[in-house]
Amino acid sequence: MGMMDIHSRKGRGAILGGVRADATGAEAKKLMADIKTAFEEFKAANDKELADLKKGLSDTVQSEKVDRINASISDLQAQLADLATKQAAAQIGGGGDGNADEVKALASFRRDTGQDVSAEDFRAYGPALNTYMRRGQSTPSAVLAQMSVGADPDGGYTVTPDMSGRIVTRLREISPMRQLADVQTIGTDALEGFNDLGEAGAGWVGETQARPETDTPALGKWSIPVVEMYAEPKTTQKLLDDSQFDIEGWLADKVTDRFLRMEGTGYFTGTTPLQPRGLLTYPTSLDDDDTRIWGSFQHINTGVSGGFAAPDAGTGVSPGDVLIDLVYSLDPAYLGNANFVMRRNTVATVRKLKDAEGNYLWQPDFQARQGGTLVGHGIVTAEAMPAMAANSLAIAFGDFREAYTIVDRIGIRVLRDPLTSKGFVKFYTTKRTGGGAVNFDAVKFLRFGS
Repeated sequence: MGMMDIHSRKGRGAILGGVRADATGAEAKKLMADIKTAFEEFKAANDKELADLKKGLSDTVQSEKVDRINASISDLQAQLADLATKQAAAQIGGGGDGNADEVKALASFRRDTGQDVSAEDFRAYGPALNTYMRRGQSTPSAVLAQMSVGADPDGGYTVTPDMSGRIVTRLREISPMRQLADVQTIGTDALEGFNDLGEAGAGWVGETQARPETDTPALGKWSIPVVEMYAEPKTTQKLLDDSQFDIEGWLADKVTDRFLRMEGTGYFTGTTPLQPRGLLTYPTSLDDDDTRIWGSFQHINTGVSGGFAAPDAGTGVSPGDVLIDLVYSLDPAYLGNANFVMRRNTVATVRKLKDAEGNYLWQPDFQARQGGTLVGHGIVTAEAMPAMAANSLAIAFGDFREAYTIVDRIGIRVLRDPLTSKGFVKFYTTKRTGGGAVNFDAVKFLRFGS
């Protein structure tokens, strides 16, 4: 009878999961249809405004209509991205076969820690951490023995692989740079590597001619150290003693929110030794890949301070030409995985741009977390990118997986602190991460200046 109950619960879960999937799919289809409709309305309204401007007419109402539709497209794209994120989070958070999830988590834990933990010990580890969070040092010795599986030699305990995986996966799902960059997990305090900074010399030679020594390519070394970020959510001891709320889920949500804000700044604009080296903090120049000093990115100017050039019917110049120049400045080897990265309000501006034939450069794209396509390449929105302003590097384009590497130190640690604030328990949670550019040819910037 008990076995029948288990199977029936699984069956109901599968049915409910199917219903949720169907509902999500229907909602996604509706959003896609709404985006298509809104974009057609936007093109018609924007074309009318441009035609009126050519006639010397200015209609404030029409301009506001264009901006309103433009904003609605951005909102619809954001809703579609959020829907995909929630669907992924639901799958991570417990849908599906629990046994398969446990096997996957155990394999991940063994790989990351190097410990050959038995399935029984691993299964007991989660409840043991939960007991530690609620009771601290009053935890029974038998439970503490189970927790030694995740003990850190420097003190504290690594969070359960399931919870750690949820935090890291949510960061990857939501953080723009984690979607784009190469992410490496290491067991040391830095990741090091080499760049090939040149080509080997070679030449044609006759049968009996001397073979002079040729040039040897130079190697450049890079190193990305890990730095530490932390979160310290707290709750009351009474709540821990009396309630049955999900401590793991609550802590994972609090930690993720804090880490997301810090990462969003660090990977793009971090400058201090306590932060990752931000992508936007490296120098840039107009020099191309053959002449530019290694360690700096190339930028292309729009020709206008804080904006795009105005269209010129006489010369056939289009404001969007500079975006095409930006794409073609990138080595073809990096084009296959290239994306644009910019803020949402910058996307709203480029959505109005056309090529010399009058075709819109922006097109809807229904892939998760995409802000549409521009000149045939996807757009990833990142609010850490600068706004369009004089001499700002408001648009980046390239293969960010080749250009930037994020380094994560194995493990997320949590320390229980019931002493600092009487009546409260703080959960001091730390994660060590770093980031830096490793390939300065793989990404280009559009600089809004002359």
